[in-house]
Amino acid sequence: MRLATLLFFLIPLIEMVILIEVGGMIGPLATVGLVVLTAVTGVWLLRLEGTATLFRVQEKLNRGEIPETELLEGIMLLFGGALLLTPGFATDAAGFICLLPGLRRPIARHIISTTTFSQFNMHTRFQQRDQSGGFTIDGEYEQENGDPPPKRTIHGPE
Repeated sequence: MRLATLLFFLIPLIEMVILIEVGGMIGPLATVGLVVLTAVTGVWLLRLEGTATLFRVQEKLNRGEIPETELLEGIMLLFGGALLLTPGFATDAAGFICLLPGLRRPIARHIISTTTFSQFNMHTRFQQRDQSGGFTIDGEYEQENGDPPPKRTIHGPE
């Protein structure tokens, strides 16, 4: 939490220093134009890469594979897009790192290879229509009062 607070105040300060320095070198109008150009280029690249990543996710799902790298790439695309919409050159550089596939894919693969994911099994209960038109409900029960369980009546087709 402290790191997030520190970054919340530190990043805008760094961006202001960089913008002032660049503005002093190339002029304020050119600096604003450059910031707008990086935002427009970023949005274009985000649409292009987002669509390509979505198609790769669908292809893997159709083959029955888990698209872990592609899903992480999608998260990186969202993060990179948000960084590109933030005015400034440092956030734009970080945003482009998240958007460019030559940089994004190796980072995503590295994160997946170094992260441990836990698996879980989920059991669901379902209803199934039997031959007589009624429902069979899958479940378990336990007799609490010690009485013997009632006799089962098997109904045949009516």
